[in-house]
Amino acid sequence: MEIKISSIIIAKNEEKMIKDCINSLHWTDEIIVIDNNSTDKTVSIAKNLGAKIFKFKSDADKGHFAEIREYAATKANSEWLLYIDADERVPENLKKEIMQLNLKDEAYAIPRKNNLLGHDMSWGGWYPDYVLRLIKKDKLKGFAGVLHEQPIIDGEVGKLKNPLYHITHQSITEMIEKTNNWSEIEGRLMYDAGHPPMNIPRFASAMFREFWYRAILKFGFLDGPIGIIEIIYQVFSRFISYSKLYELQITKQDKK
Repeated sequence: MEIKISSIIIAKNEEKMIKDCINSLHWTDEIIVIDNNSTDKTVSIAKNLGAKIFKFKSDADKGHFAEIREYAATKANSEWLLYIDADERVPENLKKEIMQLNLKDEAYAIPRKNNLLGHDMSWGGWYPDYVLRLIKKDKLKGFAGVLHEQPIIDGEVGKLKNPLYHITHQSITEMIEKTNNWSEIEGRLMYDAGHPPMNIPRFASAMFREFWYRAILKFGFLDGPIGIIEIIYQVFSRFISYSKLYELQITKQDKK
């Protein structure tokens, strides 16, 4: 059974990534790019490659991706939606698997192969890294969450075997910049949720849990030097998020 698919890319200033992403999607029935106020050549590149462009300025920089993903679904004409980020690509094996689906479920989680600093990660919790991206349009009821929004599906969710390819951080500088931005959101979310006051045991516990998960449970060191860098980076990232939570807590306390 042939399925009709609308590919959806949400992008902002992705001129370096958008071309290869779109080129991996020309087998789908339409490619939709939701541009979130780009100031570079993202839109012109996407348009030249045949994508349909829609403008939608949101608070995605603050973690509010749910609204823009929901808006994107309203612009799709196909029965199925394939959500793809600009730094992701659909390899040939995944394409074939999707086209041969028997459609017994209403949505599908796709394993993701992450490339970090030029290295394909296999350990440290980086694989299979399932992401719920292939969704029957009439079964999508919206997205929940702020920073790590998840689709709400009315029905069963299956799993695919072949991975999506994700080109994530390609420099240490990029990693640190992302942590600085995202930790603001994470710290705010924890504060708004009424997280208990941070203290030395809570800082130590948070960092130890991250190290235990990445290094011990998921054998992150088996990815070699980059695996070690990633373990330490994830511990650092967790520390910064909780530090910004602590900063909010003491700032609000001083104002009382």
